Amino acid sequence: MTVQWSRHRTLRQIFAWPLLIAILSMVGLLSALLGDGIWDGLSWATLAVPVLLYVAFYVAARRSRPGN
Repeated sequence: MTVQWSRHRTLRQIFAWPLLIAILSMVGLLSALLGDGIWDGLSWATLAVPVLLYVAFYVAARRSRPGN
């Protein structure tokens, strides 16, 4: 089965979310390495974003599957 897209996507539209996730991950890693106290909380929050997104998209994909 092939999916046909109705509109053209630019490179900015394609890479905007992955770039944002990468920047958040870098901020989380740097704050974990360089700071203490509040920086630890910032690192936990920013490094949790990719994990939470993965879980959310995994659950959404499982729910949209036929037969589940």
